[in-house]
Amino acid sequence: MLDLDLLRNEPERVREALRKRCDDPAIVDEVLRLDTQRRELLQQVENLRAERNRVSKLIGRMKDPAARQASITEMRGVGEKIAALEQDLRAVETEFYAKQLWIPNIPHESVPVGPDESHNPVVRTWGEPRDFAAAGFEPVSHWDLGPELDILDFERGVRLAGSRFYVLKGAGARLQRALIFWMLDVHTRQNGYTEFYLPFVVRREMLVGAAQLPKFENNLYHDVEDDVWLLPTAEVALTNLHRDEILDAAQLPLHYVAHTACFRREKMSAGRDVRGIKRGHQFDKVEMYKFVRPETSYDELESLVANATGLLEALNLPYRMVELCTGDLGFGSTKTYDLEVWAPGQDEWLEVSSCSNVEEFQARRANVRYRPERGAKPRFVHTLNGSGLALPRVMIAILETYQQADGSVVVPEILRPWMGGIERICRG
Repeated sequence: MLDLDLLRNEPERVREALRKRCDDPAIVDEVLRLDTQRRELLQQVENLRAERNRVSKLIGRMKDPAARQASITEMRGVGEKIAALEQDLRAVETEFYAKQLWIPNIPHESVPVGPDESHNPVVRTWGEPRDFAAAGFEPVSHWDLGPELDILDFERGVRLAGSRFYVLKGAGARLQRALIFWMLDVHTRQNGYTEFYLPFVVRREMLVGAAQLPKFENNLYHDVEDDVWLLPTAEVALTNLHRDEILDAAQLPLHYVAHTACFRREKMSAGRDVRGIKRGHQFDKVEMYKFVRPETSYDELESLVANATGLLEALNLPYRMVELCTGDLGFGSTKTYDLEVWAPGQDEWLEVSSCSNVEEFQARRANVRYRPERGAKPRFVHTLNGSGLALPRVMIAILETYQQADGSVVVPEILRPWMGGIERICRG
């Protein structure tokens, strides 16, 4: 959520930010109209309350019964006007707050301006895609490789839960578990993160706080009876761990990490984008999250990216780092870097991490503040989030990059201790 003073005092700055995002700036005018209406109603209510209080004091001192009764009758009418105005005020305030939730964050001044992902510049690359021609065979996709190795079962996944679900089996399930345990160990033992185990469901206000609602309601799984929602990402729960709290400056920065299953009602496109395990309704992810001082947040973003790229380099997976342009930027983000690994069997780059600084956008919604020093006025913290890393696309990259001519898959050396020493995944 944006600062209301920013909307009031610099509305054109916000409109221009929305234009750069390819969003409709008219919502700014709607919010300002409601703000004016809200303040006018509030002033009317306060004026009538003051008048009622003034006359009520006079009534107690009136000697003339007729005059006293007339004043009482008049104040009853004032009370009815106040009640009607208060009802109008509540309705306007509700709409005013709801409209603000639809305004996205303002891109950082360094973010490249562009309408869509085709304008995302590649910041850097690391590693060289494997030369399969030199290896003497053509790489196959994971959707052929996995079933052939009997570690990935699409038919039983569909049978159990419907389209876009799958089953990992044997070494496939173990490989995913190894990746998760290894990533958590790296983040907690080497990168200084504190691990959390979180509920996989959250209440509605937690999704509002994390800027998932109302914008992405159609992509979320919702239990209507209890009004709880399946996590689309651990970011939602981590954002709200300090909801309505004032943190001590000495506590910052806070670096948190959690593994959860994630649930999203993916809107599928046609063609090869729906094949395999690239895009499903359920997937696992290790999520990094930071609560930091505002003046350090962009340094913390670079550190967040380094934590994610360190994992890819340890796995020896070629990747590229892409900066998102204004038109491709996430709803709550001010600046985002995507990390994409090369999947040779699919002949494409796959996003495995998105590292973002959202500044105070989520903290303002979730009311997470810190006190810079004793006696100082509380300020909103800045928050950052990043995948570290997201499954199953890392699985895709490993299976397709490390495949061999005989159909087996070599286990990356860094993962072998978490795989019980297994060096190669073979059929049978």
